[in-house]
This record gives sequence, C-alpha cells and structure tokens, in this order.
Amino acid sequence: MLRRGLFEPDYRPRFTGHETFPLRYGWLRKAFDEVRRTDEKAENESVFSGDDAIARFGVGKNMIASIRHWATVADVVQDPGRRKRVKTTRFGEKLFGESGLDPFMENPASLWLVHWKLCSPATRTTWHWVFNYYPATIFVREQLVQNLEHLAKKCTRARASEATIKRDVECFVRTYATRPLTEKTCREDALESPLAELGLIRTVGKRDCFRLVRGMKPSLGNGVFTYALMDFWLQKAPHTNTMSFETAAYEPGSPCRVFLLDESDLSERLLNIEHTSNGFIQWSETSGLKQLLRRREFSDSDALSFIGSDYRTSSAA
Repeated sequence: MLRRGLFEPDYRPRFTGHETFPLRYGWLRKAFDEVRRTDEKAENESVFSGDDAIARFGVGKNMIASIRHWATVADVVQDPGRRKRVKTTRFGEKLFGESGLDPFMENPASLWLVHWKLCSPATRTTWHWVFNYYPATIFVREQLVQNLEHLAKKCTRARASEATIKRDVECFVRTYATRPLTEKTCREDALESPLAELGLIRTVGKRDCFRLVRGMKPSLGNGVFTYALMDFWLQKAPHTNTMSFETAAYEPGSPCRVFLLDESDLSERLLNIEHTSNGFIQWSETSGLKQLLRRREFSDSDALSFIGSDYRTSSAA
C-alpha cells in the first residue's frame, strides 16, 4: 500500500499514541522480544494489553502503550489492534532476530533506520512535517504548535486540540534534542532518546529555540542511504523507471529531506549509487538532465538487503 501524503484530502493527522514518552533505549528490542516469544501462544493477542503486561515489561500501563506505539511506527512489530495477532516484521527480524544485525542498537545505522521509519511516511504528523515541510532552519516550540494547528484545521477527517499538539511537539523535541548539560545532568541523562545521538536537532541559545542541522552526515552509511532511496522509490513511483534529481532532493519523504542532507552530499552519494545499489539504480546526466534510472525491478526485500553493508563496515573498523 502506498503511503498517504500529508495534504491528501483523506489524510488523518496523528498527534497521539506515545503517551508523551519519547522513544527510549531498549524499548524496540523489548517489544520485539516479547512479541516473538509469544508468537505461537494465545497470549500474543494481548501481549501489550493483558493483565500480566505490567509484569512482562516492567513498566506502567501508559509506558507500555508508548512502547507499543514506537515499536509499531518504527516497523519493528505489526500490530493490527482489536485483539488480533501481533507479529514481528521483516525489518524487526533483520535488526533483532536470532542473527540480527544489531540486537542492542549499538550501531548508528540502526538509529538512522528508525529515524527513516518514523519520518519518511506521514504516520507521525509532527515528525514527518518538521523534517519534510518545515521551510526554515530555526524553530521554537510555539511556532511548531501554531503551524501544526493550522495543518490540522485543514484536515476534514480529524481535529486535534492545542493541548494535544503541544504535548506532541514536546515529545518530538525530547526525541531529538539533548537536554542542556548542567552540574546535575550527566551526558547519559541529557540523551533521553537514542535518536538524539544523530545530532539532527540542537538547542540554540534560549531553552525553546532549536536548529535543524542540515549538511553532511558522516555516520549515515551508503547501505542505509541506498535502502532509503529504494524504499522511497517504491512508495513514490513504484511503476516508473526514472526519478529526477529534484524529486530525490526536494520531494517530501525523500532521503535528502528526512536525513537533512545538503545537495553536495546527496550528489556525491547519487554519483556512486550504481555501485552501492549493485546495479539496481544508475545515475545519469544526459543532455543536461540529471536523473536516476532503475535498471532492474526491485522489491522491499531487495532494498532491505543493502543495510547489512553498513554493519559489516562498522565491524571491520
């Protein structure tokens, strides 16, 4: 199924689900393990909501709901809800399975992948909007709230209160921005969410002012970039064999937007895309037209196969 765009008539904005808790260390692995452990058992249908869920996860009810939310939107588990079976996903198995690439999420590649899962589709409205539509570099919380309120009012299928959007923006900021270091705050406490390690959002001067950090991303490997590009292609234009440079650079949901790359970094990666994609995609500059050419059909499984190269490179280093 193709992703629904933020400004399509039937788009339903989503500002809830996380219970105000940002994604925390260990949550995705914990959710994956519990779903996998109960895969063949009747309790699987209520793994996040059963009477024993608090003992199972070792946290309160609201935090369990948050774990469930993040594991689902990060594509680690597939949760249809309404007491139906919960399943681990191909992506979750790739990271956390028996031969998983990064069961403890120690590699930056895993963080980039989770960030991609959260921000490329419009599943989480605030996350998607900030990284794909926000036109400036500097923002303050109240400004985001006002912009998102305006967006929500345009959607005919749902409404959201100012208080709900404020809580969502607060959770978003806590997901990516480190808290200021003080005498009472160590580095571990400042990094409330693992995604803060990506350095995509930084505090500027006063407490409520932040900057989106655009530019080169040395910790973003070509394997994850290739996966993201192929995933974007499958969602944006699955039946076309060409993609313009402008689409790859500026289209909402593209790797350039989601990863906050600059044009020079994107161009360098695209120049080498035939090698990094094993010939699936080729870069072309013919008659002044810059575009990507799909040389062979590819699937979700093909795209996911490329992320392993970043983990092998890291291990070799």
